[in-house]
Amino acid sequence: MTPLLLPAIATTLLVTLGYSALCAASPFGNCRKCAGLGFALKTDRHGNPKRGKTCRRCKGAGKRIRIGRHLFNAAHRTWRNGTR
Repeated sequence: MTPLLLPAIATTLLVTLGYSALCAASPFGNCRKCAGLGFALKTDRHGNPKRGKTCRRCKGAGKRIRIGRHLFNAAHRTWRNGTR
């Protein structure tokens, strides 16, 4: 075993467990397209910000489901349907 292998495995395990804890505690994150606002920011000709169109990605909610939570939901749904 190389001396760098054990810390690399420990770091990977720590990051994975941390992300799974984050997905369990907060399954939704801010939308990446609208930054959680639910709409695009536009500016008028004076430079003042104003509300633009509703975000198409999150449909105006401003939230999105995290990738880890989506994978957990899909796996759980598959397991549940297989054990009926």
